[in-house]
Amino acid sequence: MKIRGTRECKDCGHQWSYYDTGSVACPNCESLRSIGLDERTEHTAGAGTLDLTPQRTTLGDDDVDVDDIASELKSTLREYLRQRGFIHGGELRPLDDTFLAAHELLQTVDVYARTRDPTDDERLYVLSLVRGADQGERPSVDDAPESMRAARGLAYAKAVSAYRRDLVTWLEDHPDANARTTLGALADHVKRAESLQGDVSLQTSERIVQTARDLGEYLVDGDETALVTAQDRLSRLE
Repeated sequence: MKIRGTRECKDCGHQWSYYDTGSVACPNCESLRSIGLDERTEHTAGAGTLDLTPQRTTLGDDDVDVDDIASELKSTLREYLRQRGFIHGGELRPLDDTFLAAHELLQTVDVYARTRDPTDDERLYVLSLVRGADQGERPSVDDAPESMRAARGLAYAKAVSAYRRDLVTWLEDHPDANARTTLGALADHVKRAESLQGDVSLQTSERIVQTARDLGEYLVDGDETALVTAQDRLSRLE
């Protein structure tokens, strides 16, 4: 939505950026009475960050396993993902690894919690995501157990779908016929992955992510090479 990001409190005169705080409450006196000083600008990004420190601390106890904190962990991840967006004060941002890892952790925790007898590889994979997701670290394709392949595929399809929605919003103010056509083709592959519940190859999942990133790079920098690369990736998905 388009909002006035620079706010001024009517009670104390303090000025702040809604883009940074995500709140109309004055950070100085907590008053809700404020006015916008600038022009309305597209903004979809929330101010929340992902912090999995409490979950990592709990998992440090030898008597605690991932499924013991699955509900708490999924709640934290859903709240973070709900707030996320990729247009910050009119500036388009890239599809980042923290967002991807958070989606993947949400899906893999669900699979792990429903598995009757998880393997050591499955546990280590989920733990690696807990350790690094909030730092933008996600496991490589080679580290993903076969049992987690569909979870990873579905996670990335959902992440790219969310990013694509913001790219569509961006294109409303920055029209580009080539980008819109390519984005439409990407949407077809994302919908297919979602309809298959992520049951696609790990290489396909990565290619879908990279295509979305190429499109974002093209829209931000106007780099024609990035657009051609995105189109080439899509042609190899078909």
